[in-house]
Amino acid sequence: MSAKEAAQASDSENTIKQAKALLQQGQIAQAVDVVESLLNTEPVHTEALYITAVCFRYLKRTESALATLKKLVATDPTYARAYQEQGHNYRHIKNATQAIAGFEQAVSLNPTLIASWKALAELYSAAGNTEAANNARLQFTHLSKMPPHLLSVSSLIHEGKLYKAEMLCRDFLKKRPHHVEAMRLLAELGTRHYVLDDAEFLLESCVEFEPDYLLARFDYVNVLHKRQKYQKALEQAKILRDREPGNPSFEIAYANESMAVGDFDTAISVYDAVLEKTPNDPLVQLVRGHALKTEGQQEEAIASYRASYSAKPDFGDAYWSLANLKTYRFTDGELARMQASEEASTTTLVDRFHLCFAIGKAYEDRKDFDTSFEYYERGNRLKKEQCRYDAALTEKEFKAQMEVCTPALFAAKAGQGNPAPDPIFIVGLPRAGSTLLEQILASHSSVDGTQELPNILALAHRLNGRRKTTDDARYPGVLNELSADQLCKFGEDYLKDTQIFRQGAPYFIDKMPNNFRHIGLIHLILPNANIIDARRHPMACCFSGFKQLFAEGQEFTYGLEEVGRYYKDYVALMDHWDEVLPGKILRVQYEEVVADLEPQVCRILDFCGLPFEEACLEFHKTERSVRTASSEQVRQPIYKQGVDQWCNYVEYLGPLKAALGPVLDNYPSL
Repeated sequence: MSAKEAAQASDSENTIKQAKALLQQGQIAQAVDVVESLLNTEPVHTEALYITAVCFRYLKRTESALATLKKLVATDPTYARAYQEQGHNYRHIKNATQAIAGFEQAVSLNPTLIASWKALAELYSAAGNTEAANNARLQFTHLSKMPPHLLSVSSLIHEGKLYKAEMLCRDFLKKRPHHVEAMRLLAELGTRHYVLDDAEFLLESCVEFEPDYLLARFDYVNVLHKRQKYQKALEQAKILRDREPGNPSFEIAYANESMAVGDFDTAISVYDAVLEKTPNDPLVQLVRGHALKTEGQQEEAIASYRASYSAKPDFGDAYWSLANLKTYRFTDGELARMQASEEASTTTLVDRFHLCFAIGKAYEDRKDFDTSFEYYERGNRLKKEQCRYDAALTEKEFKAQMEVCTPALFAAKAGQGNPAPDPIFIVGLPRAGSTLLEQILASHSSVDGTQELPNILALAHRLNGRRKTTDDARYPGVLNELSADQLCKFGEDYLKDTQIFRQGAPYFIDKMPNNFRHIGLIHLILPNANIIDARRHPMACCFSGFKQLFAEGQEFTYGLEEVGRYYKDYVALMDHWDEVLPGKILRVQYEEVVADLEPQVCRILDFCGLPFEEACLEFHKTERSVRTASSEQVRQPIYKQGVDQWCNYVEYLGPLKAALGPVLDNYPSL
């Protein structure tokens, strides 16, 4: 930040402080004058817009308040208090429907907003929705009893101000070291920092200190799940279920963990039992659909997804889940309802971008590529605003890998790490064909298929430590400092923690695509692991990622320039790995697999030291749970339809081509 920019930021901050002081003193008109002077120079200053809207509400200028809030939400769709203000204004003009929508969106973004919960309890009660009113009242009561410091911590967490939240929380714990809610919040911060071992320890302590504090135990289940300790998570979920029989959140948690350990029958039966009591619960219908999809019961999954959107007509995730089957075709009626919901002012941001991606897929299937791209682009724009992805930071991280992971590092650490050859890592970009390669390999009698395992990413985060975003990263530089014992232990821990996914075969697959960023770490802790790079044509891979709404992560895909730049950086980093670890990585081109399957299968098996098996050619007949977006495609014979789909949108992809640059020209001509 330049000196001029720093001075401007300081002036803006002082203006906001002055306006807030005037507002608290009841000098509303003067506060408006102060913030309007700021808005003359910074028209989209979020805090200034928010204060202006609050002032207009106090002055009973509802239309002006709502117009200001509309501008604020367009500027920052994640600004929770803006939606709370919308709720207050709509309530003032007795529009209960939109008031409820505003307050609901507010608490979905920041569940610590007490005023929103209080208003929702009253509005739900007036509408006769007793169950929702009781839940809102419980939330209000819980938050009202929280120490103000911890309420601030929780609010800061939901505003993404994690470092400040952690400092405040740790300061509170110095004075009250066994306060379970403070420990729970610190664990949540650990989870968000991917320091899951610390989070697990804190939550385990919480349930020991206060066994009846069910919120901490509920969080404990979730952290155990993230650490792939599914059996233990299931045991804790059962405790919750036994403590409060019939509690839908605890029933669903138990079902989710049953599914995690592979007990799909139990999971689906629990979902069904919950739905007997609340048949119109859209979220339960959705997760039930996911379970059925994973098991390959497509028709039943479709019925569950349809029931989900029937219960909540603007439920974008339900429509997107249908689109994400890749084989589903929307009816004209469904398309019309999706478009109406996407345009409705009461539809939340999250539902809106889910709907945009689903509508984009519907028009793509109708070969109306112009309209399809319009919706894909809108959905990406909305999602991108929520993500705040920093391409420059990613590029910096990639360059750090190249600077640290040198031949000298690997020579110094040679012979260290865990020697087990069990893992086969399939890396690359999402939508590059990794699920197809996994299904081929998992069809071999000596290989277990698993899923996208987060263990390597979690280890990298742990090595990086907790720090301000402005602080220098510890990882990957810390790799130079790790001892032989540490490297061996990390490899051993990886094998132990992933054991639950295996069914007894000597080898298993980890297909987390983003592991390509940590191949140096993988080689140091598991030097005999095999690594396969799933590579696909840059335009096909990038555009496929652009039109895919991911459950989490992959923030680089929500812009054509961003995804092209990421692909280019990925190629550069993979070239580096080839140079410093020659022969370590097998590159498999998706187009070659699709064009001529058998030679590529033989090549992959040879690289992994596996004898040929016919089942690998008939991979689509292999029965196993598949959790990725390509789950239905890999249950069919080789899928050729998607190779050139990007060509239908070529006139819109100029920014992508420009971002790819020479990488596009240098891709192998097939």
